[in-house]
Amino acid sequence: MINTPDVSGIKVELSSRRFEQDLFKLDTANFTANFDQLLAKYPSFGENYLSAILNADPKWSADSAADYVTGFITAYKPVYDSAQKVFKDFDKYEKEIKQALQFVKHYFPAYKDRKQIITYIGPLDGYGDILSDDAIIIGLQHHLGKSFSLYRSALVQETYPEYISNRFEPDYIPVNCMQNIMNDLYPEKIDDKPLVQQMVEKGKRLYALSRLLPKTEEYKLIGYTKEQLKAVYEHEAAVWDLFVQNNFLQTLDNNLIKNYIGEGPKTQELGEGSPGNIGSFAGWQIVKKFMGKNPEYGLQKLMETDAELIFQQAKYKP
Repeated sequence: MINTPDVSGIKVELSSRRFEQDLFKLDTANFTANFDQLLAKYPSFGENYLSAILNADPKWSADSAADYVTGFITAYKPVYDSAQKVFKDFDKYEKEIKQALQFVKHYFPAYKDRKQIITYIGPLDGYGDILSDDAIIIGLQHHLGKSFSLYRSALVQETYPEYISNRFEPDYIPVNCMQNIMNDLYPEKIDDKPLVQQMVEKGKRLYALSRLLPKTEEYKLIGYTKEQLKAVYEHEAAVWDLFVQNNFLQTLDNNLIKNYIGEGPKTQELGEGSPGNIGSFAGWQIVKKFMGKNPEYGLQKLMETDAELIFQQAKYKP
């Protein structure tokens, strides 16, 4: 059993700012001036919101940009209203993120602090949760509960099919935030590596996520349903056999690799109801086995250890 360190004494400053509330409550009578004031209140995020999230053209005049934003506010009022019901109080999520940041500071003491969370509403088929240089940014439009009616629209399904939008729940906020932080700490460099090494790299991230969010259930960390994870554990040997019997472990075929470590509705060979991304699950089990044999390894050392070495030393065989 892995011991969870006591991080209660680690100081983390964090506060939440509700950009979407400030935006949707703006007085439309003098919108251009009020919107300019709002952008000044959120110096780096405001401009990015306009250009990157809403895709406004920087060449537009202030009035044209304001008209565009008021059009968005009108169209997205139902989404905003739903978000205000679900996230009337954001304290619970702020506390969870704050505790996860205490673990980040424990395991990665040199990592840069973000002292603010900014929540926003953006297009449903656009960005979700983002990490900027100075803030953790949460797109509430992607956390309204998987049964939220607009998630089933063709517009959203084209970008976020059901196996992804099923995770559009409030509980995934801390998970997404920590995934973004891990990707910032260790940008993925897995191109041109054989499948097994890519699996282990994914497994390292899942293992790290489980240490940063020790109270979060495993199925949420990997993005499966509870039933899918239970079934995959029950058939763990069959999952591993799929890679071994077909000699897939050392393949460099990118199309094949994508089948096993990318988002997908299912794993063809494992039948209906099976999850995609099955290679990441196997990689996670390899890393767990390796860490069981090397309890003195910290997360930093794990993340910096060569994937092939981890695979060889783990001697994983379910």
